[in-house]
Amino acid sequence: MSMKIGIPKENIQVERRVGLAPAGTDSLVRAGHTVFVQSSAGEGSHFTDEDYIKVGASIVYSAEEVYLRSEIIVKVAPVSNHENTLLQENQILFSSLHLAVGKKSIIEDLLKKNITAIGYELIENKDGLPVLHSMSEIAGPLSIQIAEKYLESHSKMGRGLLLGGITGVAPAAVVILGAGVVGTAAARAAVGRGAQVIVIDKDLNRLRKIDSSFSKKVTTVMANPYTISRGVKFADVLIGAVLIKGEKTPHIVTEEMVSHMKKGAVIVDVSIDQGGCIETSRITSLADPVFIYKDVIHYCVPNMPALVSRTASYGLTNASLPYIQNIADNGLSNALQGDEGLGKGVCTYNGFCSNEAIANVFDLEYRKLRVFSIN
Repeated sequence: MSMKIGIPKENIQVERRVGLAPAGTDSLVRAGHTVFVQSSAGEGSHFTDEDYIKVGASIVYSAEEVYLRSEIIVKVAPVSNHENTLLQENQILFSSLHLAVGKKSIIEDLLKKNITAIGYELIENKDGLPVLHSMSEIAGPLSIQIAEKYLESHSKMGRGLLLGGITGVAPAAVVILGAGVVGTAAARAAVGRGAQVIVIDKDLNRLRKIDSSFSKKVTTVMANPYTISRGVKFADVLIGAVLIKGEKTPHIVTEEMVSHMKKGAVIVDVSIDQGGCIETSRITSLADPVFIYKDVIHYCVPNMPALVSRTASYGLTNASLPYIQNIADNGLSNALQGDEGLGKGVCTYNGFCSNEAIANVFDLEYRKLRVFSIN
C-alpha cells in the first residue's frame, strides 16, 4: 500500500529540529510512499529543500497544504492550538505529545477529529523507550554542557567554577536526580570533565548499574527525602532527570530545599517537559533559557535537544522511522496489532483516550486500545 506522509515546519520558538531527515524521507519514498515537506522545514538542521527534493520528496509552501494532503503527520514538538486546527479527520499524528502536562483543549480536539495520536515518549520495545531514548542520550550530556556555561563568572551570579577543578582546587559537585538514560548520560559527561558526581535514585538495580559502568567513579545514593535534601544542599550543579512514563513528574525537590542551595548554583531540570521534578522550576525557552530564584540559576527548557538540531533530527529519524514505515507499509491496524510497543504510544484512537494515565488527568473516558487486523 502507499501512504501520504507530511512533514510540517515546527512553529514554536527556536525549535530547529525536523520530523524526518532526508535519509528517512528517502526510505519512505523508495518504499513507494509520497512525502510532503513544508518549504524550509529542515533549515534549522541545515537540511535544504533541495536535499529533500533529491530523495524524492514534494516541497509544499504552507503548513495548511501539508496537513490537507497527508494521511500521516510527522512532527517533533507537541501540537499547538493552531496546529490542532490544521489536523484533518482520522489523521495519524507522530510527535512528542506530553499530553499529561498540556491543555485539555488539545486532547479534546484530537478526540473530536478521531486522530490517532502517537507519542514518541510512550513507544516501547524490549529495551525501554526507544524514541525517547535517542533524545535522552542528547539531553544528558547537554545538561552538563549547559551547567558548565552558567557556572562561569560571566554568567549572572555564576560561581566562577571550572567543572573539573585543577590540581589543589576541588572540582564542582554535580548531583543527578535519576539514574535512567538522561542521568547516566549526564554522569558520563560530568565524569569525563572531572567533576565530582553523585547520582540519586530509588531503584537499587539502576544504582548498581551506575556503580558497575563507572567503576566506582560515581557516588550512588538511595533516594529518600533526607538524602535528596543533603544532595541538593551540596550541589554546585543539580540535574533533574526523573521520569514517570506518561505522567506528570512529581516534585521531589521542594522550594525549601532549593532555598538552602549554594548561591549561584545551577539547576538544569531536564524533566520540565513532563512538569519538572523541582518545585521552583517553570518552563523557559531557548530564547530566554534561565531565571534566578532563591539565588539559584534555573535552566528549564523542554526542547533542549534543539540546541544540537542536526544531531537530534538524525537521532529522532533513526529511532522513529521503523514505526512510521511500519504504519505506512502495512496500514495502521496491522501495524498496531503486530507491535504492542507501538500500541503503547497511542494516546487517542477512534475518538477515545487510550492512555489511562492521561485519561485520569483530564477525567476522560478511557478505553483500552483494541485493533483488528485488516488484510
